Amino acid sequence: MKSFVDEKSVVRKIWGKSDTILFIFAGASAEFALNKAVDWLYFTGKLPSDPIGRLFSTVKYAQRIIFLSSDDAHDAINSMRSIHAAVEQNRESTIPDWAYRDVLYMLIHYSIVSYELLEKKLTEAEKEEVYNVFYRVGIRMGLKELPATYLEWLPERESHLNENLKASKYTFDLFKQYKKHLGLFRYKVLIEVQKLVVPKSVKRQLYLSDFSLLSILIPIYKISRHLKIEAFLKNMLLPSSYKMEIKMLDSAIV
Repeated sequence: MKSFVDEKSVVRKIWGKSDTILFIFAGASAEFALNKAVDWLYFTGKLPSDPIGRLFSTVKYAQRIIFLSSDDAHDAINSMRSIHAAVEQNRESTIPDWAYRDVLYMLIHYSIVSYELLEKKLTEAEKEEVYNVFYRVGIRMGLKELPATYLEWLPERESHLNENLKASKYTFDLFKQYKKHLGLFRYKVLIEVQKLVVPKSVKRQLYLSDFSLLSILIPIYKISRHLKIEAFLKNMLLPSSYKMEIKMLDSAIV
């Protein structure tokens, strides 16, 4: 049976490692908080009551799609769209198309940035490969106005950052919830990761500096993989209750 993403694709390498996925999660958590459509995530009450679980489930769902067969991936995407349609019906309003694109764009951006930070630079062809996978996800979801190529997407991504992100009461409440659910130490680690992966416009709105203490530790972390102590470092970002889920991310369980 044909896979949704080719088994030799760099996208599987990116989404087959928990540390990369955790960095994707960290970056997305910053942008989610600034997005003008974040009120939709507050509508069900799930985001403020469990922001870590809600955002973590989003990246886990993306990973699941990447490792499924084409037919199963299409079914999963259809199911995701149906869930959002139910929320729209309950609120008697429609989630704007640009909000869906924003989430897709986050996954593209943080996939590339996180992998390059923790592994190696991607070629232009590999970046195109990453974009194409999420482009196909977006098309399956029925999204409009998606750029056809990675190079065409770059200015579109910049436009979305400028137009769709704005600090609000939800921004400050979400970060308050992050600190509450993570604890002070892990919250500070989250902030340091965000400094490494978020775009400059996001840093500016969240008052994040360009320097991260983790920039010193990343080389040490890469060495730690060979010493088999990276699990300890991964647990620095998420609570111990996520230990098994983090382990499962490495196994690409579908």
